[in-house]
Amino acid sequence: MHSRVRVWLNRTYAENVFFMDQLRRNPSDRAVEIHATHGDADSPVLAAADTAELEPEGLSPAAYVEFALDQCQKRGIDVFVPRLHQAAIVAHRADFAALGTALLAPPPEAVAVFHDKVIAYEAVQAVGVPVPPWWRVRTADELVAAVEELEAGGHKACFKPASGAGGVGFRMITRAPFSLAQLNGFPSPYVSLDMVVEALRQGDDQVDWLVMPRLEQPEVSVDTLTGPDNRVRLAIGRTKNGRRRGFTQHEQWLEPARLIAEGFGLHYLSNIQFRMLGDRPVLMDVNTRPAGGLHQLSLCGVNVPWAAVQLALGEDTGVIEPPFLGQDYTVVSGPRQLRPVSIPAQRAEVSEPLPAVPAPAAAESVVVQAAGQALPL
Repeated sequence: MHSRVRVWLNRTYAENVFFMDQLRRNPSDRAVEIHATHGDADSPVLAAADTAELEPEGLSPAAYVEFALDQCQKRGIDVFVPRLHQAAIVAHRADFAALGTALLAPPPEAVAVFHDKVIAYEAVQAVGVPVPPWWRVRTADELVAAVEELEAGGHKACFKPASGAGGVGFRMITRAPFSLAQLNGFPSPYVSLDMVVEALRQGDDQVDWLVMPRLEQPEVSVDTLTGPDNRVRLAIGRTKNGRRRGFTQHEQWLEPARLIAEGFGLHYLSNIQFRMLGDRPVLMDVNTRPAGGLHQLSLCGVNVPWAAVQLALGEDTGVIEPPFLGQDYTVVSGPRQLRPVSIPAQRAEVSEPLPAVPAPAAAESVVVQAAGQALPL
């Protein structure tokens, strides 16, 4: 009889409450206990976990690795799914293995390639995956030159940090001057070129941006599950076109995703995003972690989080083919339980753990709107 599997998710996205639900409802009927840590006492993942603890703030990557090793030893973690400080953690894979903990994350070399978008674009272009034209920008003059070249080619320019995730810092460039019209309605991702140039020339902070053409929909995020032998076990594309979402197994998306996942050793779960440049798909981004929307693949009859845990435990899943592709859907928010009492933010010097948090049972009066529940259109 199999013993229970102990899984830890560190400072993960709120949407991964659904990832946790899928682990518990695994097709192997295996007992799973989930440990979660976070810097926000009101994160819904803390309430969804079997045990939870607030993370100390202000730790360096090296100090965080020590914190993580202590958590794995103290909690008896079998599989650790690192998000925060992933690069530092995977560099110590052997130390975690010595404690009996498998890391559900790629090796350091793969994480390093895709941490910097410029390095990533150069690397995937070298193996034949198409990428958009791009410029690395650190000064106002470099920004203006990149924007002018893009506009001369008939493109609209946008920029984002050379390293980062989740769309943080993404902006689209406009030549229109700032006006009251831009204060109507909801905040816009558009920023005036003149304002950005002025901010760069007046500011003291250094920037490291990737400037590129605005890419068009559909956006296709290919979720891949890859074994430590570099063979892809599963690849399914999730399509996004406005509010409408769907699934695809068209090779124009899956072939380059497999090439990247296998060629760069993106072990376990990764998410490879494409958009359209004219009439052809080009790479937009690569995430060396599970996507927040991974649970949506349950609409295709597969439990990908559990398959990834099996691979991390050394249990080969074989190639997984979805039995069907789910119908088109949209994503809406819904209530999700929080811990009964909000806990003040933990100071860095406080090391006393939070009490164990039972799995959600009775409904609480305080809820959070956790986006990501998929409903058919």
